[in-house]
Amino acid sequence: METLDTTSALQSRLSSLSVSSFPGITSNQGEDRPIESLQNTDLSQSSGNSVSDSNMDGPSDATDSKDSIDSSHESIPAEQLEGEAEESCPSGTSELSSEMKAPLPTLDPAATWTSVTIKELKATLRTEKDSMVTVYRGDIMTVHVPTVPESKRVCWEFATDGYDIGFGVYFDFTPVTTRNITVHISESSDDEDEEEEVEGPVSSGDVEKGSKILNSSNLGEILPVYRQDSHLLVHGGSHEFPGEGTYQLKFDNSYSLWRNKTLYYRVYYSA
Repeated sequence: METLDTTSALQSRLSSLSVSSFPGITSNQGEDRPIESLQNTDLSQSSGNSVSDSNMDGPSDATDSKDSIDSSHESIPAEQLEGEAEESCPSGTSELSSEMKAPLPTLDPAATWTSVTIKELKATLRTEKDSMVTVYRGDIMTVHVPTVPESKRVCWEFATDGYDIGFGVYFDFTPVTTRNITVHISESSDDEDEEEEVEGPVSSGDVEKGSKILNSSNLGEILPVYRQDSHLLVHGGSHEFPGEGTYQLKFDNSYSLWRNKTLYYRVYYSA
């Protein structure tokens, strides 16, 4: 009987308790609400609406962007676009083409000769000013002879005492700035090419290795530098003017390590 009374007491106690007395347990009272009052939670419908909205806005934005790009190009003047195109081209190409020069005219060979009247020439030139000079060992003496309107040819004659000397003729097509005949002395810097002088007659085919002559784009070669036996014979020659410019007559002693050379020479014009 006591067990039955205890069970009845527990049941009556449990029935007196409400659902809200237990945390985490919700009531079913919401089920009595009308369906219309519940919020729409259909995700597919809401996402579909947003997609459709974005699709409606998308093409318009793209069109507006394209229109703005086109309008920005249209607003640039055609002259400015052409100027930018020219600036994009490398300027070195035009400068290079402007610097390219036409090839030099072909130079005719010089007329040359020799004479045995060496004593007579030396006796005559000893009495003339600046016609007897010393070309020191290792040096190159260059005689600059400009062309003149009243003449058509340049002529030269020379001889030496005791030993030979190198000789060559070149023409500079640079426009003439002076009509004076001038002399320039330079030293050879090619020590490796210097060789000891050989005494006695020398073949005219012995090229002067130490002479670096063609150092200008306007310089043409008429007679290359060769060692001439000018201590035995008078060497002479002439050349017709190829145009306006300056002749360079080179007396080359750069190959000699020990000996200076006494040179007798004269240069003159001919009609």
